[in-house]
Amino acid sequence: MQNTENRIIIIGAGLTGLTLAYYLKKAGKNVLLIEKKDRPGGVIQTNTENGFTYETGPSTGVLSSEELADLFEELKNDCSYEVANPTAKKRYIWKNMKWEALPGGHDFGAVTTPLFSLKDKLRVLGEAFRPKGGHPDETVAELVNRRLGKSILDYAVDPFVSGVYAGDPAQLITRHALPKLYALEQNYGGFIRGSIAKHREYIKNATPKVTKDVFSAEGGLQKLIDALTQKIGNENILTSCENVKAETLPVGFKVSFSRDTEEYNFSAQWVVSTVGGYSLASLLPFVPPAQMHHLTNTTYAPVVQVAAGYKNWTGIKLDAFGGLIPTKEKRQILGILFPSAIFKNRCPEGGALLSVFMGGIKKPEMFYKSDEEIKQIVLDELKITMNVHAEPNLLKIHRYRHAIAQYDIKSAQRFETIRHIQQQYPGLILAGSIRDGIGISDRVKQAAHIASEIIQTL
Repeated sequence: MQNTENRIIIIGAGLTGLTLAYYLKKAGKNVLLIEKKDRPGGVIQTNTENGFTYETGPSTGVLSSEELADLFEELKNDCSYEVANPTAKKRYIWKNMKWEALPGGHDFGAVTTPLFSLKDKLRVLGEAFRPKGGHPDETVAELVNRRLGKSILDYAVDPFVSGVYAGDPAQLITRHALPKLYALEQNYGGFIRGSIAKHREYIKNATPKVTKDVFSAEGGLQKLIDALTQKIGNENILTSCENVKAETLPVGFKVSFSRDTEEYNFSAQWVVSTVGGYSLASLLPFVPPAQMHHLTNTTYAPVVQVAAGYKNWTGIKLDAFGGLIPTKEKRQILGILFPSAIFKNRCPEGGALLSVFMGGIKKPEMFYKSDEEIKQIVLDELKITMNVHAEPNLLKIHRYRHAIAQYDIKSAQRFETIRHIQQQYPGLILAGSIRDGIGISDRVKQAAHIASEIIQTL
């Protein structure tokens, strides 16, 4: 049995944990990362095979925070980001057996598009004059239907929610899941007024670093993970850790686990968990069950992600970010990302790389289908949606039982419970995607703020 004193222990070596450890290590703090998997990075992993470079887990992020921009600036000698190809800014929506371009924010597409009904196009003209809602727990579906209309909900917001959350707009609470959208109405009286005001504020106060561009790391997001791991040092990251458990001490905490048939005990002044709600009961047995329930009952969308690579592409022109499938169209997939159109060097010249998504909150049964069933569904769907009939040269299936935390009606109680637990047990921080958002930028921003909090305290 090994016993070692550490001031800060981070449980979970995904992007949040790695970013936090990086900033703490940079500040000269004694930090240890404990990870259940055999590698750091969480769901982020870039694979290169047969001439294709594909992601498992998230494929892109958005440069929407100073914290993320600062992190890339600090890591620029080891990892640089790649902005999405400008020609891939278009987003497609599937309707009536063909792709339609989703209207942009500064064109007349919203008037001419066949995606929305005439009634709702006219409703948009009066959106700025509608009273703002007063129900704090209004769902995304209720809000959009009230302000814009059902066709816009069905053919813009529903597929968007599927693409971001793999979720259901009738279940997500706007102020938690899409706080910026909620703020437009609450602070400015409506989406149109709010968008105009926010655009003016952005022009006036914009930070050059916060471009809001879609990005990846050059060569894949694994480069970001590798750069953080190198800066932290492998000696400060323990992988393949089983039965991880934290206990309270008169001062601080004890963290125990097994690794390679050996038992370990570490003491710490601070313990930061970045794991999902489904793992917290066994990790923190000292938290009363009535409180823990509000963390373990976090809803997660199960997702199947399929990478399909073609050395000789014969399908439709890949001139967009990808395409999303509205629930109303009753197809077997949620959408298709076009990584080879977005970033360079993702496939052989003349070929294509697609990333197909299935499952989610509305079709959870997809997660449990066999590989052969999933393969056949993907091939059938690609024939119809992408006009490609050839067998792919690469087809890789990845399943995520707890892919994306859902910010639904239970979220407010979860956030409040996290605050109470952290007050009850000073030095314990509950982080990760159970709060503060689900995107790459959200994870980095949260980690940077927690690091600052800890550094100021020590």
